[in-house]
Amino acid sequence: MQAPEALLNRIGQSTDRANGLKRLLIVMGQLGDFDSMEYAQALVPRLPEIEAAGITVQTIAIGNEEGAERFCRFTGFRRSLILLEAGAELHRALGLYSGLQVPGGPWPGFLLMCAGVGSPGTLQEVFRGYRGDRRAAEIFDDDEMIRAWPLPAFPGSMFARAGGRGFQRPFELATLRLRNMGEVISNWRTYVPIDDHIAQRGATYLLDSEGEVLYQHKETHLLGFAVDMANPLAFLDPYLCEESFDLKKFNP
Repeated sequence: MQAPEALLNRIGQSTDRANGLKRLLIVMGQLGDFDSMEYAQALVPRLPEIEAAGITVQTIAIGNEEGAERFCRFTGFRRSLILLEAGAELHRALGLYSGLQVPGGPWPGFLLMCAGVGSPGTLQEVFRGYRGDRRAAEIFDDDEMIRAWPLPAFPGSMFARAGGRGFQRPFELATLRLRNMGEVISNWRTYVPIDDHIAQRGATYLLDSEGEVLYQHKETHLLGFAVDMANPLAFLDPYLCEESFDLKKFNP
């Protein structure tokens, strides 16, 4: 299946086809969406491995330059990997879920989605953040000082004392999400210039060098940017053992 024309048109001409590179294209909602934050944080430590496998990464998000700069400072994501959209025209062209639509503007529908209405899977994922997950990797190092308002600062070793090591401990993911939420809320208009698209969901596409879709996932709910949220990049595993590429040859 060929990738959607609207998506290919948005990313423009690419050297990936000539160089035999695959493309990981991630269409996010707002930069201030908690899924956008969490997806970027999952990608950052894996980018060298992904690029070494001959996969280029490009994200597209709703926001402006000021928001993108702050997003990258906070998450560590590379600014060159983000294309900005002023609105949700691309999302509509791709047939992505715009969120629950109810009278009263974007907020009533968004708040209902936070409670699981029109957003199946959200509450289960919220609860997973509190109870922990032995299938998922731990998030915080022992020596990391964690600041997540309104909690007092505390060392990451607290999670080890409470739950052990080598897996995602109880309350660990919930703490990351609390920290992300504090960052977004305290800089709301930087991350979300207008509220019209706060419920807009995104999608992930992995394309081969010819533009054929190897994998796609369209989000159906809040906190649902991946099929397997415990291992959100698992869909890449079959492609990460292939021959390594030196992307500097293609992007001097």
